[in-house]
Amino acid sequence: MKRISVNKKTATEGRNNRHMETIRNNIGKALTCAALASICFTQTALASGTTAVTQPLENLKTLVISIIGAVGIIILAKNVMEFAQAYQQQDSSSMNSALKGIVAGIMMAAISSVITFLGF
Repeated sequence: MKRISVNKKTATEGRNNRHMETIRNNIGKALTCAALASICFTQTALASGTTAVTQPLENLKTLVISIIGAVGIIILAKNVMEFAQAYQQQDSSSMNSALKGIVAGIMMAAISSVITFLGF
């Protein structure tokens, strides 16, 4: 009888491949069961009113808009002072930068009233 020598590395790779295939099959089965359970066991949630959910969001929206307006006023005041200094020193580059900041500050300060006017 002839002996066939089997390389230990080849035998180990074969076991690892079978083991990985078993793991893949088990993961596939688990995902299939989870998908079926989520489809079959759905439950409808009933709510009597939406104010309990939307009121905190409205408060957060008002807070964020107010913060943006306040930061806009601060930026506006800072850039007005920068423009005055640049005008006094006759620095056209700084005047241009300060004017851009003034416009940005006006836009940020006015955004709260515009959003309120539009009904958001």
